[in-house]
Amino acid sequence: MNNITMPDTQQLENFVTQVRRDIVRQVHKVNSGHPGGSLGCAEFFAALYQEVMEHNNDFSMDGIGEDLFFLSNGHISPVFYSVLARSGYFPIEELNTFRLINSRLQGHPTTHEGLPGIRIASGSLGQGMSVAIGAAEAKKLNKDSHLVYTLHGDGELQEGQNWEAIMYASAKKVDNLISTIDLNGQQIDGSTEQVLPMGNLKAKFQAFGWDVVEIKEGNNLTEVLDGLKEAKSRTGKGKPVCVLMTTVMGHGVDFMMHTHKWHGVAPNDEQLKEALSQNPETLGDY
Repeated sequence: MNNITMPDTQQLENFVTQVRRDIVRQVHKVNSGHPGGSLGCAEFFAALYQEVMEHNNDFSMDGIGEDLFFLSNGHISPVFYSVLARSGYFPIEELNTFRLINSRLQGHPTTHEGLPGIRIASGSLGQGMSVAIGAAEAKKLNKDSHLVYTLHGDGELQEGQNWEAIMYASAKKVDNLISTIDLNGQQIDGSTEQVLPMGNLKAKFQAFGWDVVEIKEGNNLTEVLDGLKEAKSRTGKGKPVCVLMTTVMGHGVDFMMHTHKWHGVAPNDEQLKEALSQNPETLGDY
């Protein structure tokens, strides 16, 4: 199991900073990718893969005897790839191949490429919840007590399939599922409030029969760790668990923060230099 050595907070902070460097370097090299949401979720991925989740970097698709993670908003692949590599799933140097022809690190993760750590092809938004529920039910059938984790964008919840799945999960008491919603308030065309307001998501999930945990500062590593551990403590009690995690799109790079404009735009040379200056090398660049 990977829970490597239960890193202390400073080690995790260093991990997050290095991941942010990886993100901006990946998208800059190919002038393509999604830095905004990736930067905003760096703390979440670091906490999940370095401390919270029980997982095995000797990757097996059957996932028996370990926790599983499904990334539904697959466009934030840069942060996912960085954390998988730095958690031992594949060589860190492979981050150099992001979005290149014949690379295993495509813009949206795919199982076809055979990349360790990737369990579904994601990118078509709204589907991750359904897949995760199926995996969670399979664990129950297999008498496997491990958990299934997911991550979704807030704009992604505008997809109707999510709500069918959310309704199903509570009705069938899928209580080994923890689904985190990244509430950064931004999507490709603007703010979620401008595009399609979703109202009170806490009330909606509760009305659909879920238990809800809120992380008010999703870019505060301690808050994220505490929130995920609280969510974990609420599993097995007859309800799926939703984590509403408020983040800032582009966090850690000041000129990318608080705007949808960096949803899917790569930094130029000068912008990359500025972004890297705000996130000094901690664990070694690839």
